Amino acid sequence: MDNKPVTALDERFSHPAAVATSWDRTLEVLEGAELFWISTVRANGRPHVTPVVVVWYGDALWFTTGADEQKYANLRANQHVALTTGCNSWEGGLDVVVEGLASHVTDEGRLRQVAAAFSVKWGGHWRFTVRDGSFRHTDSGVTSEVFEVMPLRAFAHAKGDPFGATTHRF
Repeated sequence: MDNKPVTALDERFSHPAAVATSWDRTLEVLEGAELFWISTVRANGRPHVTPVVVVWYGDALWFTTGADEQKYANLRANQHVALTTGCNSWEGGLDVVVEGLASHVTDEGRLRQVAAAFSVKWGGHWRFTVRDGSFRHTDSGVTSEVFEVMPLRAFAHAKGDPFGATTHRF
């Protein structure tokens, strides 16, 4: 990332022996995660949370959604999202939450690059072609809209001994 974040340990939620998790370590988790949970806000203010497949590309997180899905309707009214990944263990691991604005991307040149990044990350399992400003799933032909999330803040929660809470601000 050209624009490295300002990183700080949040001592309120950290063991006295904890140190801040580096952005490089946080980025390893973002790049390697197979599943994220996206949180969006419904028109009536209620939260909506659902799993998504994500790829880190060009200093941003990218995900897809169908135009008839709840998260797409939510994003049309409110671009604020949180993307969460990590593990369910208490004694070890690193959980990461990224907050940002989800931007609907239709530029076909950028979409082709992101489609290639999905294919590389997933060994060809998630394959898309680009047409009319959207992704088409190569196997099923299903259309997906594509969103980019540039991080505004990221939180890295180190678990185990010692527990530590880090904030990365962009």
